[in-house]
Amino acid sequence: MSDDKKPSRPAGKPGFRGNKKFGGKPAPRRPGLPPEGPVLLYGLHTVEAAFANKDRKRLKLFATDNAVRRLEERGVKIDVPVESMMPRALDRMVTKDAVHQGMILEADPLPAYGAEHLKGARLVLALDQVTDPHNVGAILRSAVALDADAVVTTERHAPEEGSVLAKSASGALDMIKHVRVKNMARFIAEMKDEGFSCIALDSDGPASLEETPFSDRTVLVLGSEGKGVRQGVREACGLTARLDMPGEIRSLNVSNAAVLSLYVARMKMGL
Repeated sequence: MSDDKKPSRPAGKPGFRGNKKFGGKPAPRRPGLPPEGPVLLYGLHTVEAAFANKDRKRLKLFATDNAVRRLEERGVKIDVPVESMMPRALDRMVTKDAVHQGMILEADPLPAYGAEHLKGARLVLALDQVTDPHNVGAILRSAVALDADAVVTTERHAPEEGSVLAKSASGALDMIKHVRVKNMARFIAEMKDEGFSCIALDSDGPASLEETPFSDRTVLVLGSEGKGVRQGVREACGLTARLDMPGEIRSLNVSNAAVLSLYVARMKMGL
C-alpha cells in the first residue's frame, strides 16, 4: 500500500488501525494471503529478526526506552523512526495477553514468495491446509532450526502473515522462505518435474519414513490434524510414509511430527 493510501490512525493509538464495524479491531483478512496493509510485529526475537531481514520493509518502531536500549545492545540497527511509548500504550495496540516485551514494529508484509524462489533448494516442508497459526509458527521455527530451505502453505486454509503467526515463529518467519501456492497438488507435480522426491506423511503409509527412499532433493508433505494430507495431494506425491511411534500414543501434534520428519529427512539425505 502506498503512503498516500494508508488509513489514518485514531488519535492516541499510534499504529492501531481500528475499524468501527469490528469494535475498533482491525478487520479480518482473507486467510493464507499476505495482508493488504502493514502488520504489527512484537516481541524481542520477532522484531530483531525483522530488522535483520533485507526483504522486510520496516516502517516504524513503537517501543519503551528500555526496549530500544535492549535492541541496540544486541547489535540491532534501528533504521526506522522510533516513537517512545509506555507499556500500557503498547498493550492497547495488540491483543489481550500479547507479550510484546516493550516493542512493536510496524512493517509491510513479506513479499509473496512462490515456487520460483525454490531454485537450489534441497529440503522443503509443505503443509497441506494446516490452519492453526501457533502450529505453523512452531513449524517455521523448527524448519529454521533443522535448516530446511522453505515452508510451503496453501493460499487458502492457512494462517495469514500476522502478529500471532510471527510471534509463534519467534523470528523464524523472517529467517526462511514462506511460500504460498494456490494448488498444493499442482505444486507437488511441478516439484517432481524439477527432480524432487515428494513424500506425504500418512499414518497408513506402507513403510516408515526411515525405510522410505529419499533423493538428494525432497519435499515432505504434512496435513492437518484429523484430516491429514488430502487424497489428491497424496496421489500427486506418489510416495507415502508413516511415523512409527513406540509408545502407547501413536500420533503426534503436526508441529512435533514436522520436527521428527525433518530430522529423519536430514539423516537420510546426509545433510
